[in-house]
Amino acid sequence: QVQLVESGGGLVQPGGSLRLSCVASGLTSDEYAIGWFRQAPGKEREGVSCISTWSGSTYYADSVKGRFTISRDNAKNTVYLQMSSLKTEDPAVYYCATDGILRSCSPYHSDSYNPDYWGQGTQVTVSS
Repeated sequence: QVQLVESGGGLVQPGGSLRLSCVASGLTSDEYAIGWFRQAPGKEREGVSCISTWSGSTYYADSVKGRFTISRDNAKNTVYLQMSSLKTEDPAVYYCATDGILRSCSPYHSDSYNPDYWGQGTQVTVSS
């Protein structure tokens, strides 16, 4: 019954911006962490960012720190990933995910962490 739906992906030029959205349904608490992951064809999955409403803490991978901003609107059950200064290294399918239990973003620091609930992904392409 838990569902996550991503949107906002598309084609942008290097240096451009996109805002991804992740709408969650079927979850009964807002005190869990939600993470963003990305995966390009032939490459390993990478943890990009995470936000915890309970602690107010956020996490960013070094590769996106200073360029991406994660935020959350609990009233709308939505997590956003604002991506700016997009680079050619950023194209991938972006997924949001949550285990629906843990409040801390600590597990999401690992690229291999596999939460129970995943969205279908949204494609981000960076090209001139």
